[in-house]
Amino acid sequence: MEFKITKKDNYTLIEVLTDKLDSHIAPSLKSELVLISGNKEKNIVLDLSNCRYCDSSGLSAILVANRLCKNASGVFVLTGLQTAVERLITISQLDTVLNITTSVDKAEEIINKEGK
Repeated sequence: MEFKITKKDNYTLIEVLTDKLDSHIAPSLKSELVLISGNKEKNIVLDLSNCRYCDSSGLSAILVANRLCKNASGVFVLTGLQTAVERLITISQLDTVLNITTSVDKAEEIINKEGK
C-alpha cells in the first residue's frame, strides 16, 4: 500500500507511506485525490512524514490536491516535509502558494480556522 487515507470530521488525511513520491506513486495519488474531491470532500491534509524524495510528478500531485481543494472552496495543507522535499518545494517557489505545517495537529488547526 502506497498511502493511507483516513476520513476525519472535517477533512481527509492522506499519509504517503513510501519514501518516494515519484512517477510510480503520483498517478494513483492523483486518482485518489480526484475521487476524494468527487465525494464532496473539500479539505485535504497530505502528510509526507515518510517521504524522503519527491520528483516533478510528485509536485504535480501536490498541486492537483491544492487546486481541487481551492475549486471546492476548501483548504489543502501539506505537512511532515523532510529536508529534501522541503528544499524542492522552496526551489519551485511552492512554499508561497501552499499551506505547509510541521504536524497533522497544526494542519488540523488551519483547517478548523479556514475551512469551515
